[in-house]
Amino acid sequence: MDKETLTSLDRARVKFVRVLWCDNANIIRAKAIHRKRLESYLTHGVGITAAQQALPVMFDAVVENSGLGPIGEIRLIPDVTTLTLLPYAKGHARMIGDMVLSGDSWPNCPRYFLKRMITAAKEVGIEVIAAFENEFYLLQGDQIYPGDDTVFAATLSMDIHQPVIDSIADALTEQGMTVELYYPESGPGQQEISVLYRNALAAADQQIAFRETVKAIARQHNLKASFLPKIFSNHAGSGCHLHLSLWKNGKNLVPSLDKQGSLSNIAQQFIAGILTHLPALMAITTPTPNSYRRLQPQYWSGAYQCWGYDNREAAIRVPTNPTFPSPTHFEVKTVDATANPYLALGAIIATGLDGIKNQLNLSDAIQVDPAILTEEERQSRNINRLPINLGQAIDILEKNEIILTALGKDLSQSFIAVRRKEWDFMKDWNLEQEVKLLLERY
Repeated sequence: MDKETLTSLDRARVKFVRVLWCDNANIIRAKAIHRKRLESYLTHGVGITAAQQALPVMFDAVVENSGLGPIGEIRLIPDVTTLTLLPYAKGHARMIGDMVLSGDSWPNCPRYFLKRMITAAKEVGIEVIAAFENEFYLLQGDQIYPGDDTVFAATLSMDIHQPVIDSIADALTEQGMTVELYYPESGPGQQEISVLYRNALAAADQQIAFRETVKAIARQHNLKASFLPKIFSNHAGSGCHLHLSLWKNGKNLVPSLDKQGSLSNIAQQFIAGILTHLPALMAITTPTPNSYRRLQPQYWSGAYQCWGYDNREAAIRVPTNPTFPSPTHFEVKTVDATANPYLALGAIIATGLDGIKNQLNLSDAIQVDPAILTEEERQSRNINRLPINLGQAIDILEKNEIILTALGKDLSQSFIAVRRKEWDFMKDWNLEQEVKLLLERY
């Protein structure tokens, strides 16, 4: 970090620089370095126990069978390229940390996993561009009460929440994120703000910053923001759809140049890989018991293992548009904001690359709601219901060699141990119990 940057921190009267990491339970954590000691910590970072990657969402206690325990010190090395002043916390700045052990990247580091998958994609000539599309609820009062009582895209909701939405947009912009669209979602008090795509690593970093910003700004407006997938049994759930495109030398590889409105061969193979491994992927992309309360047929959540053009009931949607060439990207719908973005994006890249390496054939596009088909019709078209709970998804993941190999032995073990513990702990809970614990975790 050069002297000019350090001076800029002084001009901004920064007292602490937070170094963030995101654990296997997708809890965003940090240690903060005082500005006067910052230079001393830039090279060797701050220490955290290896056990941090073995903590479930419920409590700070190491889960069994994680391969981790009280022995071992990991250095959290700040990535100076992510240095950002926090507009919602004056006097504080943020950097994202990388986990290092004995001078080398630690295999249990989720951010390192995503970096490895980015490198693997580059080795086959692909750069992955991505954006997480978040839905969240604004809640008011000590009770869990929606911030309004409106319907999808209601301008009344825009008027009610203009102060907080404007503040969120300003804070995101100040941190270098490009805000594209905002509208009230289907649930009362539910919102969606989309930000522009970035390269894969920056997109995951951006997702961390987005969650942090929305929740902090909401608190300043005497509201609670929650990204929990299902808060109300009778209202819409919140997803975090992942939009992806594939690039090489500045050229978008997704559209077919031979037929407008169709996918290229490489995009078809990449999507086929994701679709093939999706039941196992869901332990990573929809990794809480609460996630599966949202993933229901005819709720536009992607409950079936299929894809389609502009089909919002398909697990993978390919948006089309009138411009040439089209389509420009595709959307994985079975993702929510309880997923660690580094693990989710990295695992999706790994499965997409498997599709390319093995030249997997993409099934036919499904242009109807799968739920209206008979079971026989779905079977004949190879449309399967995706896992209906986290336990099922974990069982499938434990048998998926492609994803387990990509994660590596250490990260596979610690991640599955954490999520298995959460499943065992909460599998018999009702919605109210889940919301009480998880509302402000996510």
